[in-house]
Amino acid sequence: MTMRLRYAAVDLSHAVLSAPAAVTAHPAPFAYRAPSGESLLAGAAPQATVQSVQGVDAAHLVLTDTDLTKCLFSGAFHLDQLRLEGRCTLAPAPAGWHLRGIWPYRWTRRRTLAEEHHWRARNAGQPAPVAGRPPSARVWSEGPHHPDPGLTPDPEDVAALYRQLRKAFEDGKNEPGAADFYYGEMEMRRHDRASTPRGERGLLWGYWLLSGYGLRSSRALAWLLAAMSVTILLLSGFGLPDHDPDPATTGTLRGSAISLTTSSPDPSLRGSLSRRMTAARTEKATRVAVNSVVFRSSGQNLTTAGTYIEMTSRLLEPILLALAALAVRGRIKR
Repeated sequence: MTMRLRYAAVDLSHAVLSAPAAVTAHPAPFAYRAPSGESLLAGAAPQATVQSVQGVDAAHLVLTDTDLTKCLFSGAFHLDQLRLEGRCTLAPAPAGWHLRGIWPYRWTRRRTLAEEHHWRARNAGQPAPVAGRPPSARVWSEGPHHPDPGLTPDPEDVAALYRQLRKAFEDGKNEPGAADFYYGEMEMRRHDRASTPRGERGLLWGYWLLSGYGLRSSRALAWLLAAMSVTILLLSGFGLPDHDPDPATTGTLRGSAISLTTSSPDPSLRGSLSRRMTAARTEKATRVAVNSVVFRSSGQNLTTAGTYIEMTSRLLEPILLALAALAVRGRIKR
């Protein structure tokens, strides 16, 4: 079965598909023997909208160029074999900046499932939608049973939906397209207090905060620059000695034999903190920090505190650099 649609909404709930079925948005007006215009539909959107695939065996289903903004996937079978072709539109995250107390924030741009919208709207305590009022793009969309918790999917259910759809994209060799589904799966696991242990949720919080689950290179690079800036300040203030210590050689004469010993004194740091923050010391600290992250060894004489600062830098900052590279790799992987 192939359905080519315009100006149509399809509800496939509990349809029994025993053979391949395709739902395709037709890009141009249909041509008939007699002229058939679309003037009566002026002002409406010509896309084909799929409202639900609940209870459907998706192994036989192909959706092409369809609008899935409000599509319900919960309860479908074999979602990991569903094929999404062309430009299938999913619901975006809320747009714009928001306030949580006094702190501004915004939701990261990604494709989301309607089920996540419904759970987040209920979890945020959003009021029920007003009939006749168009939904706002700045908030999560409420579900048909909002705010009933018994009929709204919980994070564990939504994570399973994201996992299956991610596998469908990965099996189709569309790794960049699967990135948003991986992000959504990790988000649901991070918020799942029932099935995800507290320690695992703590790791997911850190993974999200540092790099957006390895998918946001800008976030990892921002943390890397912040960490390197802190390292430079600490090295300038406490890690670099006043000057490189000169080696001293001492000798002992015993008869006709001379014994020479060369030693280097420990680096010393004196003077007030304000005198340590100079351009020359900052430039030297920058070289030490960059060498520690990229080349793993600076070769610079450091005080005892500076040695520990450099060791910490060599441990943590390459991890942030690797997370940034992982995020870029995830977006361009073939």
